[in-house]
Amino acid sequence: MTKPATFAQLWREAVAAVPERPFLVWEDGDERVTTWTYREFDELVDAVAGGLAAHGAGPGRPVHLALANSPAFVATWLAATRVGAAIVPSDPRATTRELQEQIARTRAAVGICATDREDVYRPAAEGGPTVLAMGEADTELASLRGVPLADAAPVPEASSPAAVMFTSGTTAAPKGVVVTQANYAFAGEVMATAAAVDRFDRQLVVLPMFHANAQYYSFAAAIAAGASVALMSTFSATQFLHQAARHQATHASLFAAPMRMILAKGPARVPMIMLRHCWYAQNVAQDQYDELTNLFGCRPRQLYGMTETIPAVLTNRVLAPVPSSMGKPTLGCIVDLRAPEGGSGPVSDGEVGEVVVGGARGATIFAGYLDDPETTEASFEGAWFRTGDLATRDGDGRYYFVGRRGDVLKVSGENVSTVEVEAVVSEHPSVLEAAVVGMPDEIRDEVPVAYVVLTPGAPVVGADDLSAWCEGRLAPAKRPREIFFVDELPRTSVGKIRKFLLKSAPAEPRR
Repeated sequence: MTKPATFAQLWREAVAAVPERPFLVWEDGDERVTTWTYREFDELVDAVAGGLAAHGAGPGRPVHLALANSPAFVATWLAATRVGAAIVPSDPRATTRELQEQIARTRAAVGICATDREDVYRPAAEGGPTVLAMGEADTELASLRGVPLADAAPVPEASSPAAVMFTSGTTAAPKGVVVTQANYAFAGEVMATAAAVDRFDRQLVVLPMFHANAQYYSFAAAIAAGASVALMSTFSATQFLHQAARHQATHASLFAAPMRMILAKGPARVPMIMLRHCWYAQNVAQDQYDELTNLFGCRPRQLYGMTETIPAVLTNRVLAPVPSSMGKPTLGCIVDLRAPEGGSGPVSDGEVGEVVVGGARGATIFAGYLDDPETTEASFEGAWFRTGDLATRDGDGRYYFVGRRGDVLKVSGENVSTVEVEAVVSEHPSVLEAAVVGMPDEIRDEVPVAYVVLTPGAPVVGADDLSAWCEGRLAPAKRPREIFFVDELPRTSVGKIRKFLLKSAPAEPRR
């Protein structure tokens, strides 16, 4: 498999190969649909590239984006790639302070926001980039257009930064992950191959575009194969299955949290659904998996990846996906386990180790953290990127998530995986999902504490009921000492649980 040197080249090759095939199918919040072919969208990209260049975007002059899913996001991303500028995608719901920090740290030349959030964005960009505001349902993009660059566009290098993506900050302050042109091209080729995407397929994208998942696993993969993308303005648990059927989507990508939200709506199978593949990240219970398989018409395949790893480096195989496993090393990726406590030795099958990813910086894994060489170097051990995630591996080479380093508790000297406890609590028929954190304990050092969201419409249970459930399934050290009931768990924009917020604001237990 010959991978393109740059993401810009990947796009050019797709346009040349399938100019009249559909590329983007956009459904706005009012269910209005607009479709562009590869040729038509390339013309739009060229005009937006001219506009960005006119406002000073280019190599070393990034474009900051605070947009929800929209044609403008996609066009700006590809246009910035064309002029050699990096994009800095931000959560559009970010505060002025958060936006100001990103803009200042990246020294953006252009800032793009939605018109209905200008009051938050413009103060953040004051004294900095040129600000362009527009409606996110806009399909003309007049405010972004300029004189088309055509052949006058610069040719970016493979090592040129194409994005700076700030990590979601589930446990710490966000770091700026530098993603190169070569990184995007590699992600597209690897993920298209892993999901067997071809030009007749269609990706359904409901996850936020500013996050790596939608960019790496869906859009880059579609472009690498000349496939199309049906882009929804936002995720809707009630509409997901109908959208998949309406747009004849064959591929999708989700997290466990949105999947549970779909199940919580008590949906029925939708006629004419054509999904034959769905990636998902993070574990779901076996009964949830079985129900999702019936609804989707395919067996979802768990994967594992990070913004830093570029593609998903672990993926379940198509013929025998194991719901509880993150999968095996993806073709083209190098993964291993190393001793988690600062050691460098390999870990035997069945033992807990830290997931490490091998590769070339700026080519097959990220280039580094923005203006932070110390943190970058501390994240590597030679050619190995240390993810901070703990896992075990079975004799068949499948990896099983144990938790982040902080997700393994020391209870009276015993190691307790919060992921294992969460899985047991979540298996209760009345539990939609659970999160487990460690709380200080004078006698045991720390103990597990569970936060539980109950399944709507299911029999109501109390903490005593769930404690009894755990007693029959977990060793004493692993059983939650307190069980709190909450309406929802605090999350990042893509559904990752922000556990540090649970520790800072506990709820009252209910017996």
